[in-house]
Amino acid sequence: MAKKKTTEKTELTEKEFDLIMAIRNYKNSYPNGYPEIRWYIEKLFNELMAEAENEE
Repeated sequence: MAKKKTTEKTELTEKEFDLIMAIRNYKNSYPNGYPEIRWYIEKLFNELMAEAENEE
């Protein structure tokens, strides 16, 4: 018996969307764009975490 797929719509900020897209493209970037995209992913993640801490 197959599981039903459920979807949920949610609002994303531009940074959140950029982070998701960068993570999706991470594997494809190896070896040429690998260092730059990894740096970009880490930068976006750290910025989002800092924003979340500042909201508290």
